[in-house]
Amino acid sequence: MSSELTPLHDLLDLLDLERIERDIFRGDSRAAVVPRVFGGQVAAQALVAACRTVPEGRLPHSLHAYFLRPGDPGVPIVYTVDRIRDGRSFTTRRVVAVQHGQPIFHLSASFQAYEEGLEHQEPMPPAPDPETLPTAEEALPRYAHLFLDPELPERIHRARAAVDLRYVDEPPFGRVGRPGEPRSQVWFRTNGKLDGDFDDPALHLCLATYVSDMTLLDSILLAHGRGGWVVGDVVGASLDHAMWFHRPFRADEWLLYDQESPTAQGGRGLGKGRIFTRDGRLAVSVIQEGVVRVPRGQS
Repeated sequence: MSSELTPLHDLLDLLDLERIERDIFRGDSRAAVVPRVFGGQVAAQALVAACRTVPEGRLPHSLHAYFLRPGDPGVPIVYTVDRIRDGRSFTTRRVVAVQHGQPIFHLSASFQAYEEGLEHQEPMPPAPDPETLPTAEEALPRYAHLFLDPELPERIHRARAAVDLRYVDEPPFGRVGRPGEPRSQVWFRTNGKLDGDFDDPALHLCLATYVSDMTLLDSILLAHGRGGWVVGDVVGASLDHAMWFHRPFRADEWLLYDQESPTAQGGRGLGKGRIFTRDGRLAVSVIQEGVVRVPRGQS
């Protein structure tokens, strides 16, 4: 890989787990923008671990996961895979991620060999071409004066440098005090091509899993004119995460992540997402619930 792809290479290294036993893997742990491990990293690494124990030719079609404790970026994460079932058509795996002797995350994933079947899907919603939208590097400095920490834009950019992620409209921290529709859209792709040893269909699914946790709760904030943790008007964290992989896609080609929130209540909010290929195929469905709390003293 060329030097400009170093952030992507680092992400691929992060997902390349060390096998320390037949069904036990170890992954590096890195700090996200906040002082804990990014949830998308843990989910993607857990899916990598599961993928490495299934029969050849079977890819994940769904996963269901819970975030149990914040991840410590200072120590590795150990992933233990349980081989729940290997059937004629489907394979099931359960993965537990452990740090400091305690589970921090667990995931169940189901795999299937490709087969023909009935076909229908929702249409892709309208969205501008991604090339017409500003990159994160171009957009983030516009909001630096709103952030609690003036260094946050640079830290966010570094944390997401492996992914080219472009908001269709302003992000939540650009619309503070202006409640709107609980809906948001981003285009994304890896910041570089996946070729050679990296052109693995399972890896594309794991990379989409990584990105899927970045912006899914934005639509909750937009409904209330909140900017989120970066401006200090909401405290949030992912609670659970579910994905269904419908059709093949490439993570290094543009994907539209269409997101909405049907409800928020009781200190929690729900986000729903659909990921479409650029030519309109529904590739992935995502649902996540997260903690969404207003700090004391704010209303």
